[in-house]
Amino acid sequence: MHKIIRLPAVKAATGLACSTIYKKMSEKTFPKQISLGGRSVGWLESDIQNWIEKQVSQSEQR
Repeated sequence: MHKIIRLPAVKAATGLACSTIYKKMSEKTFPKQISLGGRSVGWLESDIQNWIEKQVSQSEQR
């Protein structure tokens, strides 16, 4: 089952600001948002968790 989280939860999980999230999305280095209808968007929680794990893994390799 997929869980969709909204921007405040994405910000809290990643520690990133809105502008940074959207900048990384445009650079294709952050998971894409999905449309929830109208102007509402969200992210799959699993995509965000995978992105966080990748950042941790890359950090540990340095």
